[in-house]
Amino acid sequence: MRILIGCETSGTMRRAFAARGHDVWSCDLLPADDGSNRHIMGDVRDHLNDGWDMLIVAHPPCTRLCNSGVRWLSAPPRGRTLDEMWAELAEGADLFAACWKAPVSRIAVENPIMHKHAKALMPADLPRPQIVQPWWFGEPYFKATGFYLRGLPQLVAANRLTPPRKAEDPARHAAWSKIHRASPGPDRWKLRSATFPGVAAACAEQWSPMIEDMAA
Repeated sequence: MRILIGCETSGTMRRAFAARGHDVWSCDLLPADDGSNRHIMGDVRDHLNDGWDMLIVAHPPCTRLCNSGVRWLSAPPRGRTLDEMWAELAEGADLFAACWKAPVSRIAVENPIMHKHAKALMPADLPRPQIVQPWWFGEPYFKATGFYLRGLPQLVAANRLTPPRKAEDPARHAAWSKIHRASPGPDRWKLRSATFPGVAAACAEQWSPMIEDMAA
């Protein structure tokens, strides 16, 4: 089946579905980190009508949509203005909404938990997200992530780990918190938006049967 992985440079989700034999392409404004020739450089919104059987938007720009960034909408970072912050919120919401409204029967859009201003800009039919953690799928990290799903079942935990308690094992808890503790820098956005291989493998394993049934 033909699958588009939007807003992905790592190729992690693309490779997971390709391993199951699908005709899968990633798309992002930036080139693919792995140099794949199955990567479209461009705005994903320009490719939503190309006859896909499934659309997975792996990690759309979410800085202005997620709870962790809501503070910038009232007190912008140094060198930025409130107008710029709200304009970026509107742009992020437009991208999210365009992907959700795409003419594709099976859609998954990944996004951290949204704040109230972002929710107010979302399509009326947007469901509550399924919140998952990487440690559900064998990855020793904390990172609450929402999957907004249409035509796809919620993910089922596979290879679930037992997360460490901060009070009992602070060093291990800190290691699992690597994503949240990432130091400011030019590559911080990439670390914080990366798809974990265990999560991608679970998506490919659990969602592939849905589109394979279409071909039966």
